[in-house]
Amino acid sequence: MTKEISIAAVVFNVGTQVLSVRKRGTTSFMLPGGKREPGERAVDTAIREIAEELHIELREEDLCHLGQFRAPAANEPGYEVSCDVFIFQPITADISPVNKTSEQVFNVGKLPEFSGVFAELAELRWDELDSTASDLAPLSRDVIFPFLLTLQK
Repeated sequence: MTKEISIAAVVFNVGTQVLSVRKRGTTSFMLPGGKREPGERAVDTAIREIAEELHIELREEDLCHLGQFRAPAANEPGYEVSCDVFIFQPITADISPVNKTSEQVFNVGKLPEFSGVFAELAELRWDELDSTASDLAPLSRDVIFPFLLTLQK
């Protein structure tokens, strides 16, 4: 029997490209996000993980729930991920970096500047939605990216 990991992730999308991240000690790129804590709402997981990994503070109203998707886990053999996926669509005045001392503020509808990776992340990159790269996590490559492509048509 396959074991399940419950996660939440956020799509940062620019045209036909989506932000992907790679965690330290792994080879697969995936959407930024992570595992849910017991009793935690999926949207709260997404907000917490983005703050930890990218030092970007999101608000619930800036995230649109795309749905729940399943695929084999990229970095944990014998596991399947069940992922609540949100797309970043800011509808409020601005978003601010987690570091409140920064004067940088992002405009409506604009993506934040991704200044680096933090916590357990090693790398970030932009992937095309039609990418079949072998180092993309199955959830991104085989499930979420094709779904996003259908939304663009």
